[in-house]
Amino acid sequence: LIFYTLNLGSRVFCIIFRSTEIQLFLPCLVKSIVLAVHSFISLNRRPPDCGRRFNISGCRLLTDRAAYAEAQAVLFHHRDLVKGLPDWPPPPGQRWVWMNFESPSHSPGLRSLAGNLFNWTLSYRADSDVFVPYGYLYPRTHPSDQPRGPAPPLARKRGLVAWVVSNWDERQARVRYYHQLSQHVAVDVFGRSGPGRPLPDVGLLHTVARYKFYLAFENSQHLDYITEKLWRNALLAGTVPVVLGPDRANYERFVPRGAFIHVDDFPSASSLAAYLLFLDRNPAVYRRYFNWRRSYAVHITSFWDEPWCRVCQAVQTAGDRPKSIRNLARWFER
Repeated sequence: LIFYTLNLGSRVFCIIFRSTEIQLFLPCLVKSIVLAVHSFISLNRRPPDCGRRFNISGCRLLTDRAAYAEAQAVLFHHRDLVKGLPDWPPPPGQRWVWMNFESPSHSPGLRSLAGNLFNWTLSYRADSDVFVPYGYLYPRTHPSDQPRGPAPPLARKRGLVAWVVSNWDERQARVRYYHQLSQHVAVDVFGRSGPGRPLPDVGLLHTVARYKFYLAFENSQHLDYITEKLWRNALLAGTVPVVLGPDRANYERFVPRGAFIHVDDFPSASSLAAYLLFLDRNPAVYRRYFNWRRSYAVHITSFWDEPWCRVCQAVQTAGDRPKSIRNLARWFER
């Protein structure tokens, strides 16, 4: 018996010969190879076990560029592309994947990327080829799913409004809105810039959990740009998010409408402040914002392991149909 392998796009077939006749021609059980060539993944870091962590089997994840020719997909981070575009051609059937988790406002060089350079997009956008949001809700199936309990104990909430911010820019809509809101209700700001004070030693989640409301304000407003400020800092921490980002309809694609407060629901910051003070005085109404916890738990995306594994999963299910992104900037900036 003689064994050969034949690589046809994303599929590999095993050919078994007996003498000069083909005896079997069938798909091989081989692992999908995904090569990451961006600086966000250390060359010395052990790749994740996709099967154990995300229930995605059949993956071989590499950072060694010597394996470039055998990789079925190559993962590029946008920040690295700003330094220079790759100058090596892809072998037939290989997919180049553009990955970015920043908003268009914080993604320089988008319009300098050549058309048809990439085959897939990977981002927080729901219309990406590989959709990896910052977080999501999933049906609760076990009592240990986070966050636990139908509602957090109100006795532990000694503060009203908290905000953790790492990048303070007076030109941003979120900073301008904070200035208006803080004239009518006290906001405790934590962070290394602006009026922020250092987080207590107990850390972000435990600190925010002591407050009734959290300002989940995004640094810019774009389609589907809903970050860990909502998923981790607010929903997982056990507080009610007050969001500033895309419009309410966009949030409601991912979160029940009664799980958050949107600044657009109010004609002014002063009317929002009045509503927060009303909820502070009416615990029964306030608790309704946690009704979602009876049915859902929060998943927080693990960067950069999870995107890497999701690309492998996409390779396994994509088939051989070719695709290229004609105008990446036009798609991402809309």
